[in-house]
Amino acid sequence: MSPLMHNSAFEDNGINAEYVRFHVKKEQLPDAIRGIKALGIQGVNVTVPHKEHVMSLLDGIDPLAKAIGAVNTIANENGKLIGYNTDGLGFVEGLKKAAGDRLENKSMLIIGAGGAARAIYYTLASSGVRKIDVTNRTPGRAVKMMDACPFPLDSSFLTLEAAENELHEYDVIIQTTSIGMFPHIEDSPIKVNALKRGSIVSDIIYNPLETSLLKQAKEKGALTQNGLDMFVYQGALSFQKWTGIFPSYSIMRDTVLQQLGG
Repeated sequence: MSPLMHNSAFEDNGINAEYVRFHVKKEQLPDAIRGIKALGIQGVNVTVPHKEHVMSLLDGIDPLAKAIGAVNTIANENGKLIGYNTDGLGFVEGLKKAAGDRLENKSMLIIGAGGAARAIYYTLASSGVRKIDVTNRTPGRAVKMMDACPFPLDSSFLTLEAAENELHEYDVIIQTTSIGMFPHIEDSPIKVNALKRGSIVSDIIYNPLETSLLKQAKEKGALTQNGLDMFVYQGALSFQKWTGIFPSYSIMRDTVLQQLGG
């Protein structure tokens, strides 16, 4: 989706540029980074499996990206390659859009403990949210993520069973795993029987646009949000790092929706 989304933003802003995809194997990563410099490429996005490995090859790392331990955006700043992470920031911008008020006042639960969860957890903590609990199938990775967070935070680990029983305690539930993604669209990571009416349930998946979890949450009276806002905002923030211009969110979002057939 990224090439279509970014190229629509370049066109809208009259910028003579093009976003293209490069397949880079792990052993080629150092050469690829040198190539970015040599060719004067203004910036790139980085996706799995390179988000962590690329960090040691850059000239500088933004403090939030350093805390998260992963880079998804590189900007060429006067010949210096600086790494950023816009995943968590993109999610927070989208969540603000859904929440309609200050996030600091919300009690939150994150489902999952992978790379996306870490970016969201740390970014929310850095933005002033004080209560974020985590649930995951296994505690090890989740506890490690929580213990390593450099920002002040009230946080506890819950088993999935405990989280299901205590869902009514949370204003915001954030689903960060791949459970429910196409083609396994009937799967759901958690039961929502105890969900509080009026809470926000955000699933970072955007294919399908409404996961099984979101359908069930909507039936319980929750406000639901898919992963489209996060995807578009993280892209817009990357675009801003490369060009100094924050692009039209609506144009980028419409481009992705059209491609998804929505």
